[in-house]
Amino acid sequence: MSQADEPTTGGTERRIGVYICHCGGNISDYVDVEAVREALKDEPGVVVSESPVFACSDGTQHDMIDDIRAQHLDGLVVASCSPKLHQVTFRNVAKRADLNPYTYTQVNVREQDSWAHPHDRAGATQKAIGLVRAGVAKTRLSDPLEPLRFDTVPTALVVGGGIAGLRAAIGLADLGIQAVLVERDAKLGGWVGRFGPTFPDDASGADEVAGLVEQIRARRDITVYTSAELTGKSGTFGNYTAELTLHRGGSDKQLSVDVGSIIVATGFDSYEPDAGEFGYGIEGVLTLPEFKELVDAAPSGPLSYAGRRVRSIAYVYCVGSRQQGGNEYCSKYCCTATIHASLQVAKVDPSVRQYHLHRDIRAYGRNELLYNDSREAGSTYLKFADDQPPSVAKLPGGGLGVTVTDLLTESRELTIPVDLVVLVTGMVPRENSRLVEVLKLPVGSDGFFNEIHPKLRPVETVVDGVMIAGCCQSPRTVGESVAAGLAAVAQSAALLKKGYAELEPLVARVDPETCVGSGECLTSCPYDAITSIEWDGRHVATVDPATCKGCGGCVPVCGRDAIDLLGYTDAQMRAAIEELIVAEPIKEPA
Repeated sequence: MSQADEPTTGGTERRIGVYICHCGGNISDYVDVEAVREALKDEPGVVVSESPVFACSDGTQHDMIDDIRAQHLDGLVVASCSPKLHQVTFRNVAKRADLNPYTYTQVNVREQDSWAHPHDRAGATQKAIGLVRAGVAKTRLSDPLEPLRFDTVPTALVVGGGIAGLRAAIGLADLGIQAVLVERDAKLGGWVGRFGPTFPDDASGADEVAGLVEQIRARRDITVYTSAELTGKSGTFGNYTAELTLHRGGSDKQLSVDVGSIIVATGFDSYEPDAGEFGYGIEGVLTLPEFKELVDAAPSGPLSYAGRRVRSIAYVYCVGSRQQGGNEYCSKYCCTATIHASLQVAKVDPSVRQYHLHRDIRAYGRNELLYNDSREAGSTYLKFADDQPPSVAKLPGGGLGVTVTDLLTESRELTIPVDLVVLVTGMVPRENSRLVEVLKLPVGSDGFFNEIHPKLRPVETVVDGVMIAGCCQSPRTVGESVAAGLAAVAQSAALLKKGYAELEPLVARVDPETCVGSGECLTSCPYDAITSIEWDGRHVATVDPATCKGCGGCVPVCGRDAIDLLGYTDAQMRAAIEELIVAEPIKEPA
């Protein structure tokens, strides 16, 4: 639908079907669903009013399709749960019945009503009637919209040459999609490429990365740029022009590549403790990555540090993770990585005494077997309280002393003399402010990149055609990072193999007759989707539908009301609000 198109549907001469779901008691236990159905059956334009037990069930979906066809419905309202859960479900119902899916409205009477007012059935019922009437009012003014269709470039850009990015590039090439891999460092491999044996099966990280690099070299469909960065992006969904900066011999070279999708797999940084934090800065106090490299360097002989043999080690868990006022998230991999490293030490020198000081151990899944192996190999585990972390200091006679109050031994305070202290540091978000600015990536409160939905759309972002994968998204293991990279490959293939992409038509539209060209909307758009053009001898705003995300941020800043959001027009939202205002009170039964 072009910006010049005018609504073709409206008024009250509509044929709308309304379905109020019991949700198996989630709604009907707190809302009088039958009262809602009765109140809606005589609403203007409503020709079907039903109250199924489960609106999302296959049987009810078939009933809806039959009603749409038999009653010649041109609008559909489903009052059930959150649109995040079943909006796609009921849009597909509309499509299967040859009803335009954008004449369907989902009304959330579960999260926004029944669950919010479990102790006020009359009030919840009144609110439900108002919410459904508002949905009907909005649907009366809905227009049959069509998805926006764009041709796509059969090439994907992978940003990040760690294990997730490497595996993603190979997956793309195997599907016949050109891949351009960009790595900021001079060498591919990321963190995994620096390590020897890794959990759970002792596979060498360096060998794993070397094998992937060989596979990439053998594929003509993959182009690799190291010491390079993504510094610009232009174009529209499916037809992006990526600007790359290649750092070559002290000078920079600019390169442009056309791509249809972008997979961001930029990895993570390891937490860097402050000076003095758990003794950090004292000789013999190492972070987990430093210790891992030390262990990998002595695969068959006794472990030594600074020229001295190591006979005792204390591991302090949750350094940089699960901290009040700091990084409150769990880094997920550190427990198992530390346990695995301690097993490596036990293999080369079983006489080393190893003490694990933890709040709790989170070696989940089959990794718990490593935890059992560690204890059987002689490691001692001591549990400290959240508000009583261990302290590390130098001992007068040399060496290090770790003082901890062990909850497993009647809360006794112990000072353990050791040769090495390993701070089990977690993952932190990598500094990527330039990339965030270029791609408009959504960043969560924890600093990692955000997906649209952790279960339903786990690698997609709000920026169409831009996917995220691996530890740039959240702390995770190698296997989980690779799985996310392949999921991003699947999403890219679904987009690029067809040769075209479809976008939601729920975008902003400017009325050039009303627009006065003030320019206020141009600065309000976070996606740079609005530009100024010359129209009929004057400057007016125009919206690029391929770039617009339908956020509606431009609508309220226009002083002339020249901008509308398709699917959520001013007329629709005013009609919905008015129905909420006139909702009649429900009387409690005598």
